[in-house]
Amino acid sequence: MTARDTIEAIRDGAQLPQGALLEFADGLATGAVSDAQAGAFAMAVLLRGLDRPARTELTLGMRDSGKVLSWAAGRPVLDKHSTGGIGDCVSLVLAPALAACGACVPMISGRGLGHTGGTLDKLEAIPGVGTDLPDAKMRLIVENLGVVIAAANTTLAPADRRLYAIRDVSATVESLDLITASILSKKLAAGLQGLVLDVTVGSGAFMRTLGEARALADALVETANAAGCRTGAIISDMNQPLAPAAGNAVEVASAMEVITGVRTGPLHDLTCTLGGAALRLGGLCDTEAQGAERIAEAIGSGTAAEIFGRMIAAMGGPIGFVDSWARFLPEATVIREVKAPRDGYIGAIDGTVLGRAVVGLGGGRNVETDRIDPAVGLSDILPLGTPVTRGQPLLRLHASRSPHADAAEAAIGRAIEITDTCPEIPPLVHDRIGL
Repeated sequence: MTARDTIEAIRDGAQLPQGALLEFADGLATGAVSDAQAGAFAMAVLLRGLDRPARTELTLGMRDSGKVLSWAAGRPVLDKHSTGGIGDCVSLVLAPALAACGACVPMISGRGLGHTGGTLDKLEAIPGVGTDLPDAKMRLIVENLGVVIAAANTTLAPADRRLYAIRDVSATVESLDLITASILSKKLAAGLQGLVLDVTVGSGAFMRTLGEARALADALVETANAAGCRTGAIISDMNQPLAPAAGNAVEVASAMEVITGVRTGPLHDLTCTLGGAALRLGGLCDTEAQGAERIAEAIGSGTAAEIFGRMIAAMGGPIGFVDSWARFLPEATVIREVKAPRDGYIGAIDGTVLGRAVVGLGGGRNVETDRIDPAVGLSDILPLGTPVTRGQPLLRLHASRSPHADAAEAAIGRAIEITDTCPEIPPLVHDRIGL
């Protein structure tokens, strides 16, 4: 079936013959499918949608368009993926904790997207750390430590890399089917046997309603399981930052406080919840509760922190980072407190506005070629429901220049609402899909 035939069939809502989307994905990777055809395909899928078998076939075709990693037997190969949010640095804590519990964790991560931060950008806030690793080095780190957090290289899911770029300029990013195939093709190319998904919902997430979040979670779980990877999803709340920070170095600091046992709270709790689900999916425990306890023990004993420190050193970072992480992380030149304008409660937080304020400070990208300033961001963010008095600090702002700080402070004033009464605090976990 030609690329034109495939596009026409999707456009007209016709049944696709088996193998058509495998061929199309291969054509994306080899260049046999033109940019015009790729754009038309993306628009047809956005408008018409794909049924479950077709969505699975597209995902598998994009996965198989490049190299699919394999790992030595003995450890279940597990991973986690988040749809993004503010203060979401779970991966930095969870990946080494899973490895400490006996999993093999080749975590292929991404960079910041829109108002949300990226795990790779956070890791690279640590001096010397490089995340663009050749296959041989990535494999060596996993064999020695059980975990690595790295970027997808050009050999993994090249069809997705091509289609993602086309979607970005053709107004087709929002397609549920293409989002599903894009996320899972890269994850499955890592050779996973189990995957836990954190689908975020709320003011700081891409999915603003529970209905939207459930639709995405259902599509991801159904497709991944059909592709042969045991998968479940947690729908977690993003109506406030998960950690009390937004930015790169400041989020690394929050993650280090959790992984070294200095702080608990929502970041710690969600890490344990997701980790418990992953361990059960991988057959390393009987129940999610048992798995969560094992993750908490790996953190509390210092084992997860030790593995994280060794991973950082293996990726070019400083030896001894875990023991004195604060002295290694970059600091902004302008640090100021943003204060409450009146008495009341932290009644609402617009996470998207906070995230865009961080991007405006230089902590994210407006275009792909923008360079990130790892030191800027927001820290010590008060959570929802906190009683405040006029003049009390709501957060600390980290900037490179005073004009940047001024602009961010104005945005923060719009993002944090002070109310007369204490708001209802949303649960950390809204739902479970496939678990």
